[in-house]
Amino acid sequence: MNPGTELVAASFRDPHGFVFRRDSVLYRQVNEVHRPHLDRFTESGLYDRLVADELLVAHEDVDLSLAAAPDACRVIRPEEIPFISYPYEWSFSMLRDAALATLRIQELALDHGMSLRDATAYNLTFHKGRPQFLDTTSFEILPEGRPWVAYRQFCQHFVAPLALMSLRDARLGQLSRLYIDGVPLDLASALLPARARAKPGVALHIRMHAKSQRRHEADDAAGSGKTRSFSANAFRGMIASLRKTIERLDQPAGASAWRTYYHESDHYSAEAAERKEAVVRAWIDEVGPRTVWDLGANTGRFARLASRVGIDTLALDVDPFCVDEAYRTARAENDEHLLPLVQDLTNPSTGIGWEGRERTALEDRGPADMVLALALIHHLAIANNIPLASVLDELARLGRWVIVEFVPKDDPKVQLLMQNREDVFSEYTMECFETVAGARFRIQHRAAVTDSGRTLYLLGPR
Repeated sequence: MNPGTELVAASFRDPHGFVFRRDSVLYRQVNEVHRPHLDRFTESGLYDRLVADELLVAHEDVDLSLAAAPDACRVIRPEEIPFISYPYEWSFSMLRDAALATLRIQELALDHGMSLRDATAYNLTFHKGRPQFLDTTSFEILPEGRPWVAYRQFCQHFVAPLALMSLRDARLGQLSRLYIDGVPLDLASALLPARARAKPGVALHIRMHAKSQRRHEADDAAGSGKTRSFSANAFRGMIASLRKTIERLDQPAGASAWRTYYHESDHYSAEAAERKEAVVRAWIDEVGPRTVWDLGANTGRFARLASRVGIDTLALDVDPFCVDEAYRTARAENDEHLLPLVQDLTNPSTGIGWEGRERTALEDRGPADMVLALALIHHLAIANNIPLASVLDELARLGRWVIVEFVPKDDPKVQLLMQNREDVFSEYTMECFETVAGARFRIQHRAAVTDSGRTLYLLGPR
């Protein structure tokens, strides 16, 4: 590795190339072994088609002298994505859209005499409201007569988690966090309910696929593995079957405790809700952040105050149903600046994979210019017994400016949290909050929320 370069940990496994930074600029080195594939990728028109269809992140060629290591045939500078998200942070609809985008990319690749040599969900991220492919070196010249080498990977990264979320429980999308190389098909098969047998695509691509894996492992151990010719029509038929299987999966069923939060009337009157929106909007305008993270965003009502004026905004919530609704709303409104993600703030995404660095922790993908913590800190401080000082420390790590809503103990929502519990929260008072917040931030503004007893604070850097 040449001096002054920093390898991006997520790309170290690929012998065809890697991503690196030099002087804070992101580059991808393509190694000599990949030259014929990259030449076909560009000369066939596939690159131009994928970029035009907003399926692939665009790049430009730069001077070969910028290569980070020997054996480079080209160096490219891709458009940099402001925030990289991961499959275990996506809701059902997000993962399904990413799966369908992957299949569309594979269809277009076949049209141009090429194929994807891998189909990991980590090759995509969400950018401008849609899933986009990141890995230029995933495309290879189509090997005639060979089955799709990425079929198993696609099933583990997309079909298995989607089927589990749809047919068993939306929260099982979190299995992708545990199994970074995709949910094992035998595990998915064991977890699926009996009614999954009524879905032919699920039965074929998970249950039968898992059995085939076990059978071929035995064949390989015995030295009797054989490879049959795989026609172009069979290849396209497989892609069509995968597409149909995914499109026929229903939205996950189940009750959400939070999806109707802002429609309830026991904590906000219409006047109070309007007052809260007006204050938050005014403070966003005053600070003028380029990035906003809304923590505990619910269905994204307040996050959209930022995204609708062109601010790149994350809407983070633990409830996968709320996140899915926020995503579908953003998609319907063509909101390119809102990115809803599933995130448990008491157990946020950490660095995982090899050396704990392949997938970056949430905290290391910040800080944001502004954080919204509305109707949140009482859940952390009282429901989860996290001291106010620790809550404010975390907010200071995640954002430069913070809008916080303090909800007093006599609020109906706090009373509900304390029901049948001893009140051991003597420090949970407005006075204590202001003392703790003032030690970490400058209290720029405070504003009472009409008819609620709640108070909003704008906290700025000291």
